Amino acid sequence: MDFVQLLPWAIFGMVIVGVIALISKLSSDQSRATARLDELRNPHLRNNPEEAASASTLLEKAAPTLSKALAPKSELEENQLKVKLANAGYNGENAPSIFLSLKVAIGILGVVLGSGIGFYKYGLTQNGWTSMIIAGGIGFYLPSIVLALLCKGRIERIFLSLPDALDLLVVCVEAGLGLDAAMRRVSEELEETSPDVCSEFALCNLQLQMGRPRREVLHDLGIRSGVDDMRALAAILIQADKFGSSIAQALRVQSDSMRVKRSQMAEEQAAMTAVKMIFPLVLFIFPGIFVVLVGPAAIMMINGLLSS
Repeated sequence: MDFVQLLPWAIFGMVIVGVIALISKLSSDQSRATARLDELRNPHLRNNPEEAASASTLLEKAAPTLSKALAPKSELEENQLKVKLANAGYNGENAPSIFLSLKVAIGILGVVLGSGIGFYKYGLTQNGWTSMIIAGGIGFYLPSIVLALLCKGRIERIFLSLPDALDLLVVCVEAGLGLDAAMRRVSEELEETSPDVCSEFALCNLQLQMGRPRREVLHDLGIRSGVDDMRALAAILIQADKFGSSIAQALRVQSDSMRVKRSQMAEEQAAMTAVKMIFPLVLFIFPGIFVVLVGPAAIMMINGLLSS
């Protein structure tokens, strides 16, 4: 093998060595203060230093450093990222840094794989560099695509299960329970059938128990869920709590409006069914019917013409 054939392998090896060195540096760079904080969080680690070293994962250690390059430049961008992660169900304090570090890590992995495959197959040509860039771009944007899909699925699940949870909440409030107790009851009863709504109600109860004002908790509930009906519900509850009106009546009005909205959406989907069925009818069903109906007549005409 000459130098031109060995050069792609040399570049690939240098990239691998650099990534391994970076990972080892990030995993071993833990100060004594960080170790002491880990011991304070978990007292069981004080007598087990080896367990303390393996308690936090490599990604959690490397997240602040990896995400520093992609850190939001303004408070607005940071809040938008937190809201998007909360819509997907990730409400942890370290969720933004872990998400950004995942983008960097998967992007680096894509560059490594793309460079290895591209340089091995095409050498140091334009196609080889293009393969590396495309693989790195796919790895970089893959977490964002997955996050968008998770947000869409969770918002749809909350939207479909919210009317049932709201009906049960109305029953609990009209039975004499307060709003906090009613939300706790709903989160316990619908935990298996509607886990997303129940997790939101349970988080609201936890925040209320910690002493946060109810207005802020309900406002965060509407923003965190990402569902318009949940925002409307939070606004109605805030107004009812502010002016002292009946919460049960407000919940019942919201429940009725949500039922009407769901029935209207079902009617809209049913009305669109006839238009959507035109394409499969024309492409798949009509050709079969045409062959069955016209085929025998065409065969008879061909036989008549041949016999004559």
